[in-house]
Amino acid sequence: MNYDIIVVGGGHAGCEAALVGARTNHNTLLITSNKNNIADMPCNPSIGGPAKGIVVREIAALGGEMANNIDKSFLQMKMLNTKKGPAVRALRAQADKITYKKEMLKTLESEKNLTILEAMVEDLIIDNDVIKGVILENGDKISSKAVVLTTGTYLKGTVLYGSTKISSGPHDERPSKFLSDNLKKLGFRIKRLKTGTPPRIEKSSIDFSKAELQPGDDVEHFFSFYNENHYDVTKQIPCYLIYTTPVTHQIIRDNLDKSSMYGGYVEGVGPRYCPSIEDKIVRFSDKERHQLFLEPESIFYDDIYIQGFSTSMPHDIQEKMVHSLPGLENAVINKYAYAIEYDAIDSTQLKPTLETKIISGLYTAGQINGTSGYEEAACQGLMAGINAVLKLDGKEGLVLKRNEAYIGVLIDDLVTKGVIDPYRLLTSRAEYRLLLRHDNADLRLMDYGKSIGLISNTQYNKLTNKRKNINKLIKDLKEYLLNPNNENNQYLESINTPKIVVTTSLYDLLKRPEINIKDLNKFIDLSYDEDVLEQVNINVKYEGYIVKANKEAEKMAAYENIKIPDNIDYEQIHNIAKEAKQKLSEIRPTSIGQAMRISGVNPSDITMLMVYLKRKNNE
Repeated sequence: MNYDIIVVGGGHAGCEAALVGARTNHNTLLITSNKNNIADMPCNPSIGGPAKGIVVREIAALGGEMANNIDKSFLQMKMLNTKKGPAVRALRAQADKITYKKEMLKTLESEKNLTILEAMVEDLIIDNDVIKGVILENGDKISSKAVVLTTGTYLKGTVLYGSTKISSGPHDERPSKFLSDNLKKLGFRIKRLKTGTPPRIEKSSIDFSKAELQPGDDVEHFFSFYNENHYDVTKQIPCYLIYTTPVTHQIIRDNLDKSSMYGGYVEGVGPRYCPSIEDKIVRFSDKERHQLFLEPESIFYDDIYIQGFSTSMPHDIQEKMVHSLPGLENAVINKYAYAIEYDAIDSTQLKPTLETKIISGLYTAGQINGTSGYEEAACQGLMAGINAVLKLDGKEGLVLKRNEAYIGVLIDDLVTKGVIDPYRLLTSRAEYRLLLRHDNADLRLMDYGKSIGLISNTQYNKLTNKRKNINKLIKDLKEYLLNPNNENNQYLESINTPKIVVTTSLYDLLKRPEINIKDLNKFIDLSYDEDVLEQVNINVKYEGYIVKANKEAEKMAAYENIKIPDNIDYEQIHNIAKEAKQKLSEIRPTSIGQAMRISGVNPSDITMLMVYLKRKNNE
């Protein structure tokens, strides 16, 4: 059997990578241990949230599938941070985890260039440091020109609760026992990481009168672009908010030694930004309570997910913890919480294309790279798939810049800084977050999606029309001059903004914080789509900040354009600190810009490196 691309693993990363290969007319094989677990949500049944929701929009703009799939399978949709600035607004959907899996499997099976095989990959076929295929558990060999590893938490997966340790992946699935050892033999540095999940509760056993209702928004939202479907906002499934109690905290403190983590049974490093409830109680001991969300998992069964209550306590302690929560005094636990450990590689051994530095044609994506989260996995799978395809086609790889996409921020962080604990994307990680907004992901990235062949002509024509309308509306706002007469000033006062004393353009008037673009409908035709109005409103109001951010990005781009040869010997550069030489030799940055972001490399080291490169170029 011969394929162009083999994708190992059917999680969110694997689905995106496989679809890229198939949709660009490459014969693609997706290998997964259980087809029924494709696009599974073993933890939080949601897509999106702060920063993550913007990533899903970026996936859509590049031609990925996650946005389309959640738009077909959500239970509730909300726009977060609406009272804050546009840089931190993000969409979050409560997913129906059963429908989500079914819809994604249906999409995969409809691709004519994609084959799905249920099997376990335990080794790779390598020839002169070039990938040639994979070896299955039964010894069968399958050849390919590129391989994308998206193994999730299955590499030597171990489930833990209390002192109990079971060799397992999620859902009692068999883990991959030998692949990470074989990767280690090839020279990959292996890390041990940990994540976890909360208990699931039988819905009928919860007293929701003691919880605070959390409904979906009363307006329609979509992750995908130019969506012409509609849904009834009144029929969304609600979530609920509750809080931990002093009794909860005391139960946890009294039994910390029984927790897998605090009892010394855990080897891996857990997620800093998504800690277990026992970790929260210890790290934030001054907090009197922690918020928890009761979230539905599917319309097909009654499990309720306790968001924020991840734990690795023994089952009997979990019972006491759950019953200490308001409304859950008589709750029935359908599935106990657990922690899971797994192997991952050192992500600094990757190129910015997500191709490994050790083996040509081998790409990795998702939790194997040290990230957590469905969205982080999906965007890596998409980019690994795109770059595998581009390499097969003899084209230059696609590397998104930090000012172009949150995806660019995530991948640059992985390959430049590496991870100690499972990496979670945050808005604070993006220095250009005002440029990387929910509302402009299509404007930023759809050109790339079109050039790769993942965006249709119909989609792209809509983008072109959107750009044209944005430019026309901005032009009209600049050209329409408002005179300071009584009629105009009376209207301005009626919308609670000061009168004008000189002739003023609508463009300048819109910069006032109390004026919304729709307030200008009295003076100018605003019969544009909502996304056009939103785009113009934001661009005008935040023009000064956007211009400043673009200037800073341009300044950094100058350093990104100073390329560093791959064969450079950092030991030959004088006056660079020993730590800097070690880090530079290990990570091998492709540009001065990337070198500047390496921990342990100081400005003086960069100066000497630039002097060395200039001298070499002049020789």
